[in-house]
Amino acid sequence: MVTAVLVLVLVLLSLVLVGFVVGYNKIRSADVRVAEALAGIDVELTRRASLIPSLVHTVETFAAHERTLLERVVTAQNALTSATGGTSVAQRSAAERDLDDAVGRLLAAGRAQPQSAASENFLNLQENLADTEKTLAFARQYYNDAVATLNRLVGTIPWLLVAPLAGVGEREYYQMPG
Repeated sequence: MVTAVLVLVLVLLSLVLVGFVVGYNKIRSADVRVAEALAGIDVELTRRASLIPSLVHTVETFAAHERTLLERVVTAQNALTSATGGTSVAQRSAAERDLDDAVGRLLAAGRAQPQSAASENFLNLQENLADTEKTLAFARQYYNDAVATLNRLVGTIPWLLVAPLAGVGEREYYQMPG
């Protein structure tokens, strides 16, 4: 009888240990996917930010009177570059929103100048920005999907018992600019 109880206890302890290891690995993997997805957003934000100086220069060539607007774009670009190095998703989103607004105004100013709007460089930059925005939209969605998976895991039994031991908590969603 004692042997049967001992075997049963060992089997239960083994199952708990296996469950913990599986849960730990599952939660850590989901957390890594979220970090990778956020890095993907940062790559695209950096790519877009690297196009801004060329855009500013192109518009500046044709619309020198738009100095305040050009300075606003550069300030917004610098703020976004700083935000991509931080940990706050909300700060990234806010900086991206500011840059989107400034770039939208800059593109409108560029289109208002006939010689700028016809410039091959200006048209190429517009196309590159549009392509980057499409990729960025996909990266944001991928991040939010990864966050949803992680948040579901850390909020449900039995994984919510393992999450604190794995050092993983819920993550914030990326708010779409606009």
